[in-house]
Amino acid sequence: MENKSNKKLFTGIVESNKMEKTIVVRVTTKVLHPLYKKYVTSSKKYMAHDENSEANIGDTVRIIESRPMSKRKKWAMTEIVEKAK
Repeated sequence: MENKSNKKLFTGIVESNKMEKTIVVRVTTKVLHPLYKKYVTSSKKYMAHDENSEANIGDTVRIIESRPMSKRKKWAMTEIVEKAK
């Protein structure tokens, strides 16, 4: 899927789906350390809107930046890339 707008697009793993129409997605990135020139893995959790509540824990999903829906929820799930085993 190509991002034609200026909205940010991330892929991550669903950590929680206990809320109604909301999932928690962990996005991990690898960043090159400026001094040691080694890749360091960092991760961040995002709360994303899931309208039909179709994502389960362990699924790999794609989220896109959207309008603020609550205090912490500013992302929306666009698609499920891979289902959990």
